[in-house]
Amino acid sequence: MKISPSSLREGRWYEYVVRFVLGGAATVFTGLVSTWYGASIGGLFLALPAIFCASATLIEKHEIRRMREAGLDGTRRGRHAAALDAAGAALGALGMLAFAGLFSLLVQQSVAGAFAGASLAWLAVSVAAWFARRKARLSRSSPARAKSRPAIKRSRPF
Repeated sequence: MKISPSSLREGRWYEYVVRFVLGGAATVFTGLVSTWYGASIGGLFLALPAIFCASATLIEKHEIRRMREAGLDGTRRGRHAAALDAAGAALGALGMLAFAGLFSLLVQQSVAGAFAGASLAWLAVSVAAWFARRKARLSRSSPARAKSRPAIKRSRPF
């Protein structure tokens, strides 16, 4: 896992507008569902990845464009990058489920405490799910290859 602010320059202005509009539309939809059916039902829609659809297609498009600039097709790599993004969204959704569950249990005692505890639960579950997925992927590959690669790639030795 790493943060790469330089990737923000890869996007075009209209791609960010699409993300903003789709995210806003998902938020409005969630608000309408809450108004019509109550907060309990509307809360279920808060886990909806508001910009996932837009980001998945944009990730695929960026990878294809990058590979074509290098003289390659890039279709397969673009699909693979979008699939990895989808897997990350699913792992994040598990974290959101933990957040919602713990928050609902603790909110009667303290809203701030419930938010802090639920945020830590989200982080712990999401990171644990990511490591579990990575370990499962490595164990499915050849045993010799899985043991030879470190779980976390480091840029400098410790």
